[in-house]
Amino acid sequence: MPKRSLSCVLGAAALLATLTACGSTPRSAAQAPPARTTAPASGAPATTAAAAPAGDPAAAPAAAWAKWGLKPLPAAPAAPADKPVKLPATGPVPVFSEVPTTDKVVFITIDDGAEKDPKFVEMATDLKVPFSMFLTRNIVRSDYGYFKPLQALGNRIHNHSTDHPAMSGLSADRQKAEVCDAQSALTEQYGTAPLLFRPPYGDGAHSPGLNSAVRQCGPRAVVLWRESMQIHDMQYQSADKKLRPGDIILAHFRGPKDLKGETMTKMFGELLARIQEQGFSVGRLEDYIAAG
Repeated sequence: MPKRSLSCVLGAAALLATLTACGSTPRSAAQAPPARTTAPASGAPATTAAAAPAGDPAAAPAAAWAKWGLKPLPAAPAAPADKPVKLPATGPVPVFSEVPTTDKVVFITIDDGAEKDPKFVEMATDLKVPFSMFLTRNIVRSDYGYFKPLQALGNRIHNHSTDHPAMSGLSADRQKAEVCDAQSALTEQYGTAPLLFRPPYGDGAHSPGLNSAVRQCGPRAVVLWRESMQIHDMQYQSADKKLRPGDIILAHFRGPKDLKGETMTKMFGELLARIQEQGFSVGRLEDYIAAG
């Protein structure tokens, strides 16, 4: 399989897509050597299920998976010592939609924050599957606290704008405000500055104007995706409709209103089942990123 790495910041513009059926982004050409770690990660011991950090689904007992009607995922590989995604300290921020690795691992990201289902917190605690949260300030501000137990599991919070607009239609000042205002609020609420930014709909991801706004406001990279989870199935960008090592998967905090009566736990379970069927494990995206 050819190596894959960070997309060039000056690459072709990403396609605009709908919020739930998110659009395509080009698979990037190889620039950095892939990680070659294969040893399974060892889960940190925990005294209770609630205290167990996310990151090693294999540490969850079979009964926890059965509770949600699922089969366990394979153990995730150990995080590479040489991080394959290296973020520069200065200059334009990189744009990427996958991680260069040969390990059979994918990464889950969950956007927006509209649905705040307590059962999903229970599910995340039980299964210990890692994911990254890209939150929109004005969607989550009514209940910042909902996401703190998910953060306490080890799932990092990133920036998904203030109002969720299509960024390419905004002036430079508006783009900067969308990124900076959310960056400030999320940092204050969650105690850690978001490392990454995802533009709503993927719009304007490769534009110099958005890149400048992101750079000035603090995030160190723009993150897109290779697959997006719908209600029961994934939307693939590859013609063969298969996952590939290092793919980033997009999902959303959504509930019955947006999922045709289905719950977020049902949608997330379907996502895990699609990953399990293809023999992939789930890694923590941030474990593959070096922010120099």
